[in-house]
Amino acid sequence: MANFAKPGGPRFSVDVYQNEYLPEGGREVNAIVTVTAKGGGTPAGPGTSAAVVLMVDCSGSMDHPPTKMRNARDATAAAIDTLRDGTHFGIVDGTHVAREVYPGGGRLAVADPTTRAQARQALRRLRAGGGTAIGTWLRLADRLLAGADVAIRHGILLTDGRNEHESAAELKDTLDACAGRFTCDARGVGTDWEVKEVTGIASALLGTADIVADPARLTEDFTRIMESTMGKEVADVALRVWTPVGTRIKFVKQVAPTVEELTDRRTEAGPRAGDYPTGSWGDESRDYHLCVEVPAAGLGQEMLAARVSLVAARPDKEVQNLGAQGLVRAVWTDDMAASTSLNSQVAHYTGQAELAQAIREGLDLRKAGDMDGATAKLGRAVQLAGVSGNADTAKLLAKVVDVVDAPTGTVRLKAKVAEADEMTLETRSTKTVRVKK
Repeated sequence: MANFAKPGGPRFSVDVYQNEYLPEGGREVNAIVTVTAKGGGTPAGPGTSAAVVLMVDCSGSMDHPPTKMRNARDATAAAIDTLRDGTHFGIVDGTHVAREVYPGGGRLAVADPTTRAQARQALRRLRAGGGTAIGTWLRLADRLLAGADVAIRHGILLTDGRNEHESAAELKDTLDACAGRFTCDARGVGTDWEVKEVTGIASALLGTADIVADPARLTEDFTRIMESTMGKEVADVALRVWTPVGTRIKFVKQVAPTVEELTDRRTEAGPRAGDYPTGSWGDESRDYHLCVEVPAAGLGQEMLAARVSLVAARPDKEVQNLGAQGLVRAVWTDDMAASTSLNSQVAHYTGQAELAQAIREGLDLRKAGDMDGATAKLGRAVQLAGVSGNADTAKLLAKVVDVVDAPTGTVRLKAKVAEADEMTLETRSTKTVRVKK
């Protein structure tokens, strides 16, 4: 383990959990890399400079029922009240176009008692009407955030409907353009929105996604999001993975607190090294699964399979080495007990990733009318949730299937499932529980 203290910010550390022993001819090395930041995340203090843009869906459907729009206004006001003094912020009204609600003029306000009061007043003028083109909201947020000289740039996006006024390709182009420029949490309110759209936005922009089925709970959720955002102190942190000649990285994925595929997001960082984005950090810990293919070697030989470190882009875009580092090793042995033993961390998170995939595939099969396939996949999910101790996911699954026998994954699909329950399971399918270390 190595660690590094950023002046005035969190201290980063890296721990590697693996079984480094391979049988003769073995080539696949798996490791769980735990990254921890401690000593930061102090929302009550002055902290690091930050900018936040809140994007509020004001399409016509937000008026059905009228309480939905009122809840959205109240939630946004509560989030603004949670802003730390000195934080740059703005509000965007999102329909088939994007409009600045506050402060206007292509700029952001700076949080203090006066600007918070002005923002709350501006929120009262929000009215529902029009369509939905989420890409326009994100592009306006990007322009506003780009103009702020801050370390942390973040968006909060709320929608209640499907992105019907722009194509999927247009939204993807927008997400590609915004990736790496700011992070974004996305929320779907009610049950008329598309889960894959909302989770796709959060995934692309390294934020969180969730459902708020009851609009009355928006204030609680928005306040929690803003408190988390105010705790971020280091932006644009990346896992830098170096591997020696002859090795190949099979995949890199975040596995806690959620499953997030990072393999295809690699950017080259010099000879045999690549950076995998992780977004902004406060006082927190996350786990990553690294799988490396190494050249076959003889018994008794050992090698460094990968070196994992942490870097961050400073405001001038120069890369700052955060100092924390972990080593992944490979050792070839004829000890069968050693080489066939699966590290508990690796086994746990392999199961968690399979759990998320089984839920997604099971729900897709159910929607497609393949009830036998859906039953098999969701049964496997119930089994994996039980083995891993993921009680929250097990409870969500029990609202979609009748569990006959959890250890064997024997289930029956429920004849009637509330739409909110199915959407909640799909949205939260990637949430994981951590293994005890």
